Amino acid sequence: MEWKKLGKVFQVNGEGGWMHSHAQIPAALVLDDRIRVYFATRPQRNLSLTTFVDVDRNDPTKVIALNEQPVLQPGPAGAFDEHGIMPSCVIKNGKQVWMYYGGWSRRENIRYSNWTGIAVSNDNGATFERMFPGPVVDRTPTEIFSATAVFVLPEAERMHMWYARGLGWFEVNGQLEEVYRLRYGTSADGIHWQRPDEELVPWLREYEPTHRPAVIKLGERYHMWFCHRGIGDFRGGGEAYRLGYAWSEDALKWTRDDAKSGMDVSPGAWDSDMIAYPYVVKVDDRVLMFYNGNGFGVSGFGVAELVR
Repeated sequence: MEWKKLGKVFQVNGEGGWMHSHAQIPAALVLDDRIRVYFATRPQRNLSLTTFVDVDRNDPTKVIALNEQPVLQPGPAGAFDEHGIMPSCVIKNGKQVWMYYGGWSRRENIRYSNWTGIAVSNDNGATFERMFPGPVVDRTPTEIFSATAVFVLPEAERMHMWYARGLGWFEVNGQLEEVYRLRYGTSADGIHWQRPDEELVPWLREYEPTHRPAVIKLGERYHMWFCHRGIGDFRGGGEAYRLGYAWSEDALKWTRDDAKSGMDVSPGAWDSDMIAYPYVVKVDDRVLMFYNGNGFGVSGFGVAELVR
């Protein structure tokens, strides 16, 4: 696998009077005449809202429109999404567009609690309403810390879901850091999910967070890109996010082979320290990846094309 970087697409600079930092966790929806890329941005510290830019189908580095309003407001006090709406995956379902999103709330002893909600659009993804107030991917008896960054792939008889499950919070350099592991779920309707508590990809180092899986089927094989990091010096340091890769014949059993991820950081560029939060889509006969660079989206998001 090899990706050709096409360039940075978008970085916030006070647009709408409220987009003050981050264009984080891009999620792309392929429309007939454009690609709509949702992202989370921050009007203030510890608050995330989601909006989108439209980019040209033929030149995905070219922004043709910016939506200057959030597509969904945070939940009420005490809700799982009271402090943040962050896009995870956007799919077409009949005449509707469904957005699975990470909803988070601040906590006292840890920085956040993070679960997955679902919202529905009847205007081609311009605005959304919650399907219901609570999370669609919530705690289970064995998953108690978080379940977020879902990627949903509909197929003929079922929907697949890959996501990041919180393993726990561990003290590093005097503060608690969360560790994530990739998990799988399946559903007949996209709402009620069966989530076997089974490992998908092995660790390459102790307490290695693996996050934001993105899966595409090419021929008879499933291909997954995800990001992975350490839990020490990962905020722009030597353990920052890098791109991982795995493949599968059945969407269930995966072989990890990061050497074939096909892309790394570029010295001196906007993604010189970090490759994070990949999202992969087919556009006509092309495969594109939208992703974040330095600062978990502080430097914006870019796009790459799969060339082999």
